[in-house]
Amino acid sequence: MKILLIGGTGTISTAITALLAKRGTDQVWVLNRGNRSSSLPDGVKQLVADAYDKDSFAKAVEGKDFDVAAYFIGFDDKQVAVAHDVLKGKVGQFIFISSASAYEKPPKNWLITEDTPLINPFWEYSRKKAEIEKYLMDKYESECFPVTIVRPSHTYCERSVPVGLHGANGSWQVLKRMIDGKPVIVHGDGTSLWTMTDSRDFAKAFVGLFGKKQAIGQAFHITSDESIPWNQIYTDIADALSTILGRSIKPVLKHVASDTIIREGVKFGYNDMEGNLLGDKANSVVFDNSKLKSVVPTFKAEINHKDGTLRAVRFILDHPDLQIEDPAFDAFCDHLAEL
Repeated sequence: MKILLIGGTGTISTAITALLAKRGTDQVWVLNRGNRSSSLPDGVKQLVADAYDKDSFAKAVEGKDFDVAAYFIGFDDKQVAVAHDVLKGKVGQFIFISSASAYEKPPKNWLITEDTPLINPFWEYSRKKAEIEKYLMDKYESECFPVTIVRPSHTYCERSVPVGLHGANGSWQVLKRMIDGKPVIVHGDGTSLWTMTDSRDFAKAFVGLFGKKQAIGQAFHITSDESIPWNQIYTDIADALSTILGRSIKPVLKHVASDTIIREGVKFGYNDMEGNLLGDKANSVVFDNSKLKSVVPTFKAEINHKDGTLRAVRFILDHPDLQIEDPAFDAFCDHLAEL
C-alpha cells in the first residue's frame, strides 16, 4: 500500500509509523514541516511541507496518489479543507483523527458507542473536532470523498505517564511529587472510571482499518477495553516508581472537586481546566469497541495500564531530558493541597 501520514511524529502517529516500518510491506511517506525528521524509522520517506498551506501541500504530493492518507493534525475545518482539496481524487481512504472527548458530556449512558451524540459544551477543542467530522461526512455524502473517522481517547506512549492533571511540561512533576512524598491532586473522589490506551495497541487497530471498504463513511473509536478508577491509576504509577527505585512509594492522594480545581486554576493561569475535566476526565468512560472489532476482528488491546505505566515510568527515569521541572504547576498543586 502507498500510505501518507500527515503529521507522523506525535504520540499516536509515531507508533503507527513504527509499526508500518516494522512490517515493511508498504511505501510510507510522512508529510510535516521537517522539524523531527531524525525520529523517522528507516524506510519511511519524508515530504517537507506546510499541511495547512494548499500550495505547499500540493507541491509536496504532486504526481503521487495514495491508498491511504491519515491526517493527525487538523484542529478546525478550514485546515482539514486544505487536505480535502489537495487529496481529492488522489486517495483511496482518508482517515481523520478526531477525539473521543467530542462525545456528549456529561454522558447520559454509561456505555459509549459510536452513536453517542457529539455534544461537549465544556471544551472548544472537542466541538471543533465534531465540526471537522461533520465537514468530512458532508464531503463523503455529497461527493463520495472516502473518509474514515477515528476517535482516540487517552492514548499514551513511553515518553509521558498518563495523569489527570499536569502542567505545560508534562507528567514529570506529578512523578516527582510522588517521589518526594508530596500530595498528588486527584479530581473528584478518584472513583470515576477512565480508559488509558497504549499507543502500540492503538496502532494495531488503526492500521487494521487501512483499505477496509466497510470503514469508508464510518466512525470508530479505538481504545483499550480496560476501564479503571483514577485512584488505581495513581496507585499504579506509585507501584511502578517503587519497582524501579527499589523503595516503597506510597501515593498521598489529595482529592479536590473538579469545580474547585477549575476555579482555582484560573488564578494560576490554567484556563483550560474546564475542558480537561468537565469536558473529559471528570466523567466515567467505558467504551464499546465492538464496531471496531467487527471490521478488525484480530484486534485486541494487550497492554494493560499497569504494564504500560511501568514502561513509561522506566523510560522517563532513564531519560533526564524528559524530567522537566514545572515550578508553576508544583505551586498550583501545593495550593490545592492546602484547601
